[in-house]
Amino acid sequence: MAVCARLCGVGPSRGCRRRQQRRGPAETAAADSEPDTDPEEERIEAGAAALAGAGGGRGAGPSPPPRCSLLELPPELLVEIFASLPGTDLPSLAQVCTKFRRILHTDTIWRRRCREEYGVCENLRKLDITGVSCRDVYAKRINPRVKSGRFMKILPDYEHMEYRDVYTCLLHRYRHILGLWQPDIGPYGGLLNVVVDGLFIIGWMYLPPHDPHVDDPMRFKPLFRVHLMERKSATVECMYGHRGPHNGHIQIVKKDEFSTKCNQTDHHRMSGGRQEEFRTWLREEWGRTLEDIFHEHMQELILMKFIYTSQYDNCLTYRRIYLPPSHPDDLIRPGLFKGTYGSHGLEIVMLSFHGKRARGTKITGDPNIPAGQQTVEIDLMHRIQLPDVESLRSFNELSRIVLEVREQVRQEQQQQEDGAEDGEGRAPQSPREPQRGPAQPSVELPAEKGGGPVDGEAAAAAAPVPEQPAQSGQGQPFVLPVGVSSRNEDYPRTCRMCFYGTGLIAGHGFTSPERTPGVFILFDEDRFGFIWLELKSFSLYSRVRATFRNAEAPSPQAFEEMLKNIQSLTS
Repeated sequence: MAVCARLCGVGPSRGCRRRQQRRGPAETAAADSEPDTDPEEERIEAGAAALAGAGGGRGAGPSPPPRCSLLELPPELLVEIFASLPGTDLPSLAQVCTKFRRILHTDTIWRRRCREEYGVCENLRKLDITGVSCRDVYAKRINPRVKSGRFMKILPDYEHMEYRDVYTCLLHRYRHILGLWQPDIGPYGGLLNVVVDGLFIIGWMYLPPHDPHVDDPMRFKPLFRVHLMERKSATVECMYGHRGPHNGHIQIVKKDEFSTKCNQTDHHRMSGGRQEEFRTWLREEWGRTLEDIFHEHMQELILMKFIYTSQYDNCLTYRRIYLPPSHPDDLIRPGLFKGTYGSHGLEIVMLSFHGKRARGTKITGDPNIPAGQQTVEIDLMHRIQLPDVESLRSFNELSRIVLEVREQVRQEQQQQEDGAEDGEGRAPQSPREPQRGPAQPSVELPAEKGGGPVDGEAAAAAAPVPEQPAQSGQGQPFVLPVGVSSRNEDYPRTCRMCFYGTGLIAGHGFTSPERTPGVFILFDEDRFGFIWLELKSFSLYSRVRATFRNAEAPSPQAFEEMLKNIQSLTS
């Protein structure tokens, strides 16, 4: 009780002088005749007065300076104080007394919480004039019931909506689905980014650029959105298809997992039937028509993906993923990369660092190497010195160098298994030792084992740089060996360094998976490559240039656990 009294202040509160001055004599008299505190406040004041009286009789020392009570502060100052508190604390604060509860109905408090916690910058009172600042067509409500063939764009009733409702019924209620997610679409996976966009929560599916333009920006399309159509009532809408938003449902299954369901799947169908749907999907997914794709095996893979993914257009489950943690001594900044995967097109790979090794984990996958699998592993303790450009043109020369390093790695592993004291991963045969600490970007190739159209791609050469290659601006000339295939001929012609690595290959359906030797090539901060010796192919990877909120792992252990979970789903 004493603590509560000291917090809320002592003494009656008749309102600030400014408000009393604005009142007329009659209003002032009426206000003075009414009690200004509720029973809770009177109880607090009585208890505090008793404590003060008990303390006053203990000695004759100087009286303490008067304390300033929160209850005596003017409302405008209390609004500023309350607006600086986390929104989750405000309901508890409203239970302290009637005055606090009344002040917490001030909409500017909740508007600030919406802005600072969730990035909402829109003004509810101006939306009817300016429109919602989301991405045009998706931000406004489209009413598909209009039979004229043209969709009517209508804004929700924001004029009578309050930021308190936006915070409590929308943002806070659905806060657990914000961040990065991987949809469970069999071997194909995906990348979903759920964000607060204007006064909406929208799930954007991120798609790689069209093959083989690996340096182009990512594409994205909305899968669902959540917003307030009426006060205190959040509406979930499915955005799949070409007939506008329609009724949907979101269920939070458990921690770090949720599912979406479409309640009107007829909106996903097109008037021209499956053939029209396939041609539309092909233009969006590949940027071309089936007649433009001459490779028979690629046509089979494309048709297989369309049939498989179409089964998931009404219900999807998503599992949370985190971006890899970054450290100052990393070789390059970890993150998401787009990579060429032969007949499978472009896919998304996550590069992460793990001490003396770097790993590439597939976020999107294919029938050979599914999403979630560790596609490439880079041994940062075994750096490879590439020969001069003329010698590098010979695939046999590159293969000889890589196989020698592989044999050395095997010998060191055998020594470690035999309990040798000096087996610490050193590479005496390697021309220079790699930088300690940095984890190398790794990516993986979904390739069909045993030849055939596989998506393996070969690595580019990394020029060894003296002591701090990652920071050095100089590079070594690089060219692909003769006979190594590449989906993208526009690869960098200089590199910084390269390391020994292994890539995962398998047959269709992830059958007989095995790791084969290869070369990891670092071109610059945002691009790297991998040469798959067995496939005689080259993969080029380019960084995904996008900012993702709510995607940081709470701890390194949580990130490692996430990697294990997504890998176990397709093992």
